[in-house]
Amino acid sequence: MEEKLSQQSHTEIKAPVSMLSTNLQSTFKQKHDHFDKFFRELLKNAQVSLHSMFVRTYGMMYVQNSELFKDFFESLTRYYLSGSAAVNLDSMLSDFWADLLERMFRLVNVQYEFDDAYMECVSQHTEQLQPFGDVPRKLRIQLTRAFIAARTFVRGLKLMPEVVNKVSTVNASPNCVRAATKMLYCPYCSGQVAVKPCQNYCLNVMRGCLANQADLDTEWNNFLDAMVGLVERLEGPFNFESIVDPIDVKISDAIMNMQENSMQVSQKVFQGCGTPKPSPAFRSTRSIKETAFTGRFRPYNPDTRPTTAAGTSIERLTNEVKKKLKHAKKFWSTLPETVCAGERIEPGDECWNGTAKSRYEAVVIGNGLANQVSNPDVDVDITKPDRVIRSQIAVLKEMTSWLKAAHSGNDITTVDTAEEDGSGEEESGSGCDSPSCNTDQDMYFSTPANPVKPRLIPVQSWASAAAQGSMALALCGLALAFLAPHWR
Repeated sequence: MEEKLSQQSHTEIKAPVSMLSTNLQSTFKQKHDHFDKFFRELLKNAQVSLHSMFVRTYGMMYVQNSELFKDFFESLTRYYLSGSAAVNLDSMLSDFWADLLERMFRLVNVQYEFDDAYMECVSQHTEQLQPFGDVPRKLRIQLTRAFIAARTFVRGLKLMPEVVNKVSTVNASPNCVRAATKMLYCPYCSGQVAVKPCQNYCLNVMRGCLANQADLDTEWNNFLDAMVGLVERLEGPFNFESIVDPIDVKISDAIMNMQENSMQVSQKVFQGCGTPKPSPAFRSTRSIKETAFTGRFRPYNPDTRPTTAAGTSIERLTNEVKKKLKHAKKFWSTLPETVCAGERIEPGDECWNGTAKSRYEAVVIGNGLANQVSNPDVDVDITKPDRVIRSQIAVLKEMTSWLKAAHSGNDITTVDTAEEDGSGEEESGSGCDSPSCNTDQDMYFSTPANPVKPRLIPVQSWASAAAQGSMALALCGLALAFLAPHWR
């Protein structure tokens, strides 16, 4: 009978802890799934929106180069999923703009022939040329901070149920079970079946049984504070939705900058890299001015953007999760109070105090392993902290440092504040103080000490179009797509 009651006691003290832990796990697993689905769908919707906008705006010019943009979004998705271990975001963005420049430069200078060495000269001076204006720099900063904040926050949400699961499954010690049996079933021996434990008596027993879990509370609270801080970044300067959703318009703005400055960019390239050879297929009695379309490009603005990702918005998600995060604070240290409440205890003096139906006189001891040295009801070995819980304390501490790094706009795996100031505020102005940013000055092209092997960029052969007598039509489509300089 004593063995049976001991097993029953173990079940009864474990059940409320298990129920509370399961509810906490379920809550944040759901929040993780909501945020993860939301961020993924934002990326998908942004890609669909760009494709629709660019097909209508640029037509075949975009379709023939659409793999460049497809690869762009695939890389962003991989970066969201795996971070810098899978994609170096800075390098990816640099390659994207360099590829776009090479393709556009060939298109706006279709009357010339360019070999790979010449195009390498162009790509090596992309930053000096700034053909896309300030869009690449601003977009890089915005994407970096937003993606780091989003994926780190989602990672934090994923970690919470894992920690709760591991901590809540820690078995009660034999001394804890013995104390629980005395509290719950010793009244039976004297025929007092209906009497319930005194509240303070229950608190001392449960604080002894949950001493190791209570030690998790400090790092748990630090972790939750860091999560709340980061989610507030997601509402403000690192807003993933406001940065990713209009990415098609931002890239289109960059292309417009290239259009408007195409003649100046080309002239500076010709000065630095040399005048290219005329294309034999382009020789014609008519000048470019006579054959080119001179109307100003107007970007396509869709009447309606894709529906809100995952049927919600970033504001709604963040408002809900902040409430849950704040409510979860002090979860482990308040477990004894949560368990020793309601129908499980008897308030007042008519309760079981461990020896009789009377007032419980002992002092209620504090939470945590160190305080259990003076616990009158549970014999706790304070020299042997639970290894599982100690390991989870270390996990929370590490995750908190990642969250704080993300709060400053730094990556989880490669914290580097040398380039960015980490203030998290939106930057203004051109952000370029070097002489090369002044377009009124002559461009100086230096020859690199170790030339990089030219990259082969496939482009459409416009010479074949001329040979087939369709040059006029090709030029009109070209100019509509990428060429609108101001000819006088």
